[in-house]
Amino acid sequence: MSAGVEGLAEELDRRLATADRELARRFPGDRGVRQPVHTVYVPADRYTAATVPDWGARASAVLDEHADTPEALAGATGVPTETARAVHDRIRDKLAREPVEDLRVDFEDGYGTRPDAEEDAAVTAAAEALADTVRSGTAPPWHGIRFKSFEAPTRRRGLASLWSFVETLHAAGGLTDGFVVTLPKVTSVEQVEAMVLVCGRLEAALGLAEGSLRFEIQVETPQSILGPDGTVLVARMVHAARGRCTGLHYGTYDYSASCGIAAEHQSMEHPAADHAKAVLQVAAAGTGVFLSDGSTNVLPVGASERVHAAWRLHTRLVRRSLERGFYQGWDLHPAQLPTRYLATYTFYREGLAQATGRLRGYLGGGESGWLDEPATAAALAGFVLRALDCGAATPGEVEHAVGAGPDRLA
Repeated sequence: MSAGVEGLAEELDRRLATADRELARRFPGDRGVRQPVHTVYVPADRYTAATVPDWGARASAVLDEHADTPEALAGATGVPTETARAVHDRIRDKLAREPVEDLRVDFEDGYGTRPDAEEDAAVTAAAEALADTVRSGTAPPWHGIRFKSFEAPTRRRGLASLWSFVETLHAAGGLTDGFVVTLPKVTSVEQVEAMVLVCGRLEAALGLAEGSLRFEIQVETPQSILGPDGTVLVARMVHAARGRCTGLHYGTYDYSASCGIAAEHQSMEHPAADHAKAVLQVAAAGTGVFLSDGSTNVLPVGASERVHAAWRLHTRLVRRSLERGFYQGWDLHPAQLPTRYLATYTFYREGLAQATGRLRGYLGGGESGWLDEPATAAALAGFVLRALDCGAATPGEVEHAVGAGPDRLA
């Protein structure tokens, strides 16, 4: 490089130093940690230390009753028979071993408005029950609460429940890195800034490390997508969280209702939902913040015909979300767990051969027939690592197919 070019490069370094720092701070990239495939919401008054194993047992019982063989599961859900055979045992194992990956004890819509004394008691009972599961090693990898929003009518109640829950959980020895809370019905950047303030005050009061409390932003209001000034507020919310935001969760029904969509047509696949989620996807890109789709409220209950119809819908919607880059969703009932894992495992198993083959070629292990760039190779590695995280594939399978283990892929 000539002296003139070197001098110009140094000048550019000086001119762009602030922009470089801001880019690295605001867009640090993937966090390199596992993302759960779903979040399960359980009303606070129904949560006990036995809730998660009970959900697994109930999900297995529904599978026994309505699709006890791979062939029956294929017929009930519409997936190919060979695919159902390939994942059936994995689903059974998952329901017995880890039926819930991420749990929210719900003090918001799922719990409703109760007298203060009743909610106070429910907070204490739920926090102590969750602490029991953490100490015994039976808690899901991620767990926490959804409290009432910071909108004016519910602000004090939500703050009181959040503070008391964290305080009780910490005192009982149950506050770990797996704890995360959900901030619902966000309508302004200022509410996110208020949540950052609350986290800091809680950490100081309990002697926790700064930045240890994290939260998700639940996007279920039009105001979070488009502010009154025409800007995308959710993008500003992510950065206003100062590194504490771990996820953006789309709220299907509150958002749809707020947009004036009739109840019959409120759905994860409504055009209004797709627009909102496309905005979330761009806002979160490069930040390390996870995305979660919402839920379907069509539950697999009743006679087999109704169960099968709900399973087909759930399987299709979960698959649809995965194809669009939303690797997490909500589940509201134990009978949705079989199809959560069916759709998830099917998605990864069907794409595994091509992904591992292309990675092998990229890493110099042979001709794959694809000319992949580094960004695509990283996406392929991410796909395979997600398959490993959720149990759709094993490390041995991946290492055999790629010629490299999980550490190299990461």
